[in-house]
Amino acid sequence: MKYLNLAALAAAVLLAGTASAQINLSGTYAMTLNEDFPERLPGPEIGDYLGIPLNAAARLHAESWDASLLTLPEYQCRVHPIDYVPSFFNIRIWEERDKDSQQLIAIHQHHEAWGTERTIWMDGRPHPPEYALHTSQGFSTGKWDGEILTVTTTHLKEGWIRRNGIPRSDRAIVYENYIRHGDHLTWVTVIHDPAYLTEPFIRTRDYTLSTGLVMGAYPCESVVEVVMPKGKIPHHLPGTNEFLAEFPARYGIPTEAAMGGAETMYPEYQQKLKTLPKPAPLKKK
Repeated sequence: MKYLNLAALAAAVLLAGTASAQINLSGTYAMTLNEDFPERLPGPEIGDYLGIPLNAAARLHAESWDASLLTLPEYQCRVHPIDYVPSFFNIRIWEERDKDSQQLIAIHQHHEAWGTERTIWMDGRPHPPEYALHTSQGFSTGKWDGEILTVTTTHLKEGWIRRNGIPRSDRAIVYENYIRHGDHLTWVTVIHDPAYLTEPFIRTRDYTLSTGLVMGAYPCESVVEVVMPKGKIPHHLPGTNEFLAEFPARYGIPTEAAMGGAETMYPEYQQKLKTLPKPAPLKKK
């Protein structure tokens, strides 16, 4: 009996240690917009690729992009991907547990935009094969690293890193950390994209627990805003996008720097900035 009691005590201590290593993320969280505000609400300017480790293919995609593309009916209600949508909307998180064992099966998220929902599987299941269906939310699995929820997401449809034409391919793998401190939740994403990035791209967002927050429906109905000629898709041919010069000229940023790249992510780049020629100021119309 003595040994049984010791075994039970050891099991209880082990279970207590396991439980204390996890925290409950459940709740409704309001976004805070004081981080990267210009990018998140007004929107990034055309030709602003600073701090993005994009490669030549991604830069060509961005330089060819035309904002009029967003007026097309098929684009107006296009769902933002999981690695982008929480930047702009409130989120709700809740757990799914087996009723008998109380094992954590999954963590679910509801995003205010378009009513999209996402499942993070916590039961150890593997990711599907590469040829499986890709979606805007992808396929996510999670595990606890102490009090941090770490998530790996694959099988994402092509999306975007910044909504001025910088793409994220369907080959990308997105890693996330969810860190809760009291009523504050920090969401960290690390995007690995062999098609468009030369290095991982890291972004953070912060939220505040809001028990009284009401998240209603988010219907979207497309309308014809601009009548495009049949077969025409808004774009710029290489070397013809005159809007690219406005961003560096407006802020006195060297054109080379505005074009981004991994080098522009690091503090040491400030020294190189001092040696680069600045563009001529914009002429007043």
